[in-house]
Amino acid sequence: MSTTDSGPLNVLLRGGDPATLDGYEDAPPRMGFFTDTSVCIGCKACEVACKEWNQIPEDGLEWLGRSHDNTGGLGADSWRHVAFVEQRVPVGEQDTNLEVSRDAEGFRWLMASDVCKHCTHAACLDVCPTGSIFRTEFGTVVVQEDICNGCGYCVPACPYGVLNRSEADGAVHKCTLCYDRLGVGQEPACAKACPTDSIQFGPLEELRERAAGRVELLHEAGVPEARLYGHDPDDGVGGDGAFFLLLDEPEVYGLPPDPVVTTRDLPAMWRRVAVASGALLAGAVACAAVGRPS
Repeated sequence: MSTTDSGPLNVLLRGGDPATLDGYEDAPPRMGFFTDTSVCIGCKACEVACKEWNQIPEDGLEWLGRSHDNTGGLGADSWRHVAFVEQRVPVGEQDTNLEVSRDAEGFRWLMASDVCKHCTHAACLDVCPTGSIFRTEFGTVVVQEDICNGCGYCVPACPYGVLNRSEADGAVHKCTLCYDRLGVGQEPACAKACPTDSIQFGPLEELRERAAGRVELLHEAGVPEARLYGHDPDDGVGGDGAFFLLLDEPEVYGLPPDPVVTTRDLPAMWRRVAVASGALLAGAVACAAVGRPS
């Protein structure tokens, strides 16, 4: 755990590498996920591997009517969620004169394995009153279930809607990026199980470079809609530790288009509270002085 207090908004106010700022000396490179949805085949090997390694209770056995998605979303018992988005799209047809028409209608699946984003500016960490949520030396965000008191403050604080309390014990559970495996030099179970390398694990800066090259390659191959999501350190959460290559707008995948750390305005709010409290105190003193008999 961090050797210094990781109090509210310390990362947001100070900027830079989150693990170093939380007091880790000689911290290893920040680790993360790059999920390339263009090669996801929806096999759900990541979901199964995550549940098996982390001993997560079963869920998602109900038919939801959302294509082949029977998990529904991330939660205390679903640390990985494979989304299936069905789309009607125009497709090319080759006519007898060798000209290509885009008038025909086709069908495609957009499949993506979602996970906790391990934000640089993690609002869940800011609002946790017990220290249950902490930043690891790898820059990831982990919940210690035995310290969590189930207050639920972190649930609405997450701009991605990742966190939820377990119906079994009332505590919050989420992806740890397999913190136990990282400590012994192994990659997370989901990335290890992915047969197409849609889920790639490694140093975050290397993944960002690799992702930029992949987008450029797809653009050259005639896929102009390919774009990165969560990779930018200048976005509203300071960049994600788990980011994605998408083939459509983020909303199509159920992701917020412009996430912002929900505790962003707390410093200004507390300053206003201090000013108001000071003014109230000064007014009370003045009233007491005026009302005092001479």
